[in-house]
Amino acid sequence: MGSNSVVSNRRMPEKMNCFDLSPNSNSDSEAEEVHVLAVDDSLVDRKVIERLLKISSCKVTAVDSGWRALKLLGLLDDEEEDKSSSSSSDGFEGLKVDLIITDYWMPGMTGYELLKKIKESSSFREIPVVIMSSENVMTRIDRCLEEGAEEFIVKPVKLSDVTRLRDYYMATREIRSAESGINVNKRKLQESFDVSTASSSPSSSSASPPPLFSSPAPCSPSSLDSPTRRPKMTSLDHILI
Repeated sequence: MGSNSVVSNRRMPEKMNCFDLSPNSNSDSEAEEVHVLAVDDSLVDRKVIERLLKISSCKVTAVDSGWRALKLLGLLDDEEEDKSSSSSSDGFEGLKVDLIITDYWMPGMTGYELLKKIKESSSFREIPVVIMSSENVMTRIDRCLEEGAEEFIVKPVKLSDVTRLRDYYMATREIRSAESGINVNKRKLQESFDVSTASSSPSSSSASPPPLFSSPAPCSPSSLDSPTRRPKMTSLDHILI
């Protein structure tokens, strides 16, 4: 790997399902704002990534620790919140974000530990998480990708990295939205079919109710009813007949 490397869990095609992902794309989707949570204990690196994200037309919330990120996302329980009591509350608990970019090596909680917390959450597990690091350590990279990281970027992060992530997220969001619309239409179609079927069937009031006691089905003659086993007529019976 070079001085700036990107390891990803996915391939980045120039086009995906008719959505143009090239940096110069003029699609309307790029005008939409993506909210990114940036986590880095280094003030310089945090300012750099914040600047790059804003240039890429992203809304940015930047914090200096993993604990702070979890607090903003509303993922801290009471015990963990006591550990992070140094972080003041600013009313951002339960923050809604579209993408999380975090440094790997941070005091208190590493980016890997933050990644695990997010992927364990039912509310945030689907949010893409990108790990950044100034160290190119393959075991560290593999562990993060196996845990569910979207990408692992070796610093320094470039504008092209941020733009590519933004474009990929916008494209996948449109695809998810389209698939959601298809599923809604399918449900509506099924509901309409069920209503139509119910209305066309005979009503319960007009249908004749089943008999309370059904007559027994005819059965084959038993051995007692068989003509060969009936009593023979006596002479008296013959006279009477």
